[in-house]
Amino acid sequence: MQLSKTMSASFIIITLTFLVPLAFVVSYYDVRYRRIPNPFVLATLATGILLNAVFGGVNGALASLGGCALAFGLMFMLHVFGAMGAGDVKLFAAIGSVVGTSLVLPTFFVIVLTGAVLAFVSMLRAGTVRSTLQNVLMILVGMMPGWKMPRFTVPVDRRYTIPYGVAITFGSLISLLLFHA
Repeated sequence: MQLSKTMSASFIIITLTFLVPLAFVVSYYDVRYRRIPNPFVLATLATGILLNAVFGGVNGALASLGGCALAFGLMFMLHVFGAMGAGDVKLFAAIGSVVGTSLVLPTFFVIVLTGAVLAFVSMLRAGTVRSTLQNVLMILVGMMPGWKMPRFTVPVDRRYTIPYGVAITFGSLISLLLFHA
């Protein structure tokens, strides 16, 4: 039992050592350029699979791949509706490989809450509270049977977009500390 706790603590320390700098680098790129470079996503994916395989063997590697697939599916659904960029989808899939299948859903909910806080701050800063709430209402109505789901264009002015890589990376850190520690 003690060995398991030591391995778990080691896994968390190593994971945080990788994810904390990643959160700052990805946040910088996403805020500055509204892009998440693929090398960071690939490094996260490879690290997630490697760490889970080292600490969990074949079952760890399978949990990592399952987490990647589940995280991809969740974010891809948001991407289809125009709520998420492709870089955000890839980033969360890579994060899913780090946290594994069992933590993807809790991590997703923490990311959604983190993103909501970020969206609220962005909405206030840009002065778009009313139009944003109208768009949210249109999405909710679009989910009802018989109604068409609206597809929104991405605004050219970056003040009207949310760098969701910030919410994904920092939400993942919060989730890891809450659910894995």
